[in-house]
Amino acid sequence: MSKTILITGGAGFIGSNFARHLYQTDPDYKIIVLDALTYAGHVGNLPVNLNGNNHDERFAFWYGNVRNGELVDTLVSQSDIIVHFAAETHVTRSIYDNFLFFETDVLGTQTVANAVLKYRERVERFIHISTSEVYGTARQDTMDEDHPLIPMSPYAAAKTGADRLVSSYWATYQIPAIIIRPFNNYGPYQHLEKAVPRFITSCLLNEPLRVHGDGSASRDYIFVEDTCKAIDLIMNADIDTVKGEVFNVASGGHRSILSIAQDVVRLMNKDESLITFVGERPGQVFRHTGDRTKIKHVLGWEPTISWEEGLRKTVEWYTAHQTWWERQLWMRAVPIITTSGKKELH
Repeated sequence: MSKTILITGGAGFIGSNFARHLYQTDPDYKIIVLDALTYAGHVGNLPVNLNGNNHDERFAFWYGNVRNGELVDTLVSQSDIIVHFAAETHVTRSIYDNFLFFETDVLGTQTVANAVLKYRERVERFIHISTSEVYGTARQDTMDEDHPLIPMSPYAAAKTGADRLVSSYWATYQIPAIIIRPFNNYGPYQHLEKAVPRFITSCLLNEPLRVHGDGSASRDYIFVEDTCKAIDLIMNADIDTVKGEVFNVASGGHRSILSIAQDVVRLMNKDESLITFVGERPGQVFRHTGDRTKIKHVLGWEPTISWEEGLRKTVEWYTAHQTWWERQLWMRAVPIITTSGKKELH
């Protein structure tokens, strides 16, 4: 194998899509996945059937926590490139379970960064997967990488802490770090707590589609396959071009949550009467619109899958994989206290 790639959180949504992308596109890579298999991760998301009898020298899975320094050190010492996805990621869940978010997202990232520092003679690059949530609500038409970081939820604050920690390790120790800030991803293998799969499965079950507030909050949505291609480009770019840099991965547009629910019911031939409204989520971000100018200029990356095509592919996947998602139904809704003081399922 020419290189060994360590993917933390590789059994989760974007991480598993990226693991499959690498496994399918480049036979010269050996892939190591580290995952704690929390509620959002599952071995069934991986590119290799771990229950099979065949040993695959291209793929290895380690069940463990990213905060386990000894384990992370061992895996980083064997790796040329680290792609760090491992994190708690759901805004709504972070409202009532914030401790776990800071523990995993910040301390887990510190553990990985320390291992990269320890083995910096071996590690070629450390790609940290941040999030657009670090920006908060857009203060300009499009949000470039210099947009102020104003996190508005415990999740966003935890990811901001991790993002700035990686940046500080680059400034202090010159580790070969690159930060990627993906905007809202959607596609196969996404947990039902997120809006797009929640809306799709609600239609499949003929249940109400819950929309926060009046549904005017807007996000920049990008199909997960395009995000995987962007990470791949950064992984293979000249290191002097990308190290120490931050890159948005975005479509450059935005759409309201209400319009997304309407698109889903229309595509699935359902009636808009299924769309219902609940209270506004505390710490709501009211608009995200990403500026992708930098990654386009440096690496030539642009999204290739339109919203309409990506949504169609996502609907087809969830329609065909009910046995995958039906085990998550009990976690599709999260109980929170809204800004009005009312307890609701979001």
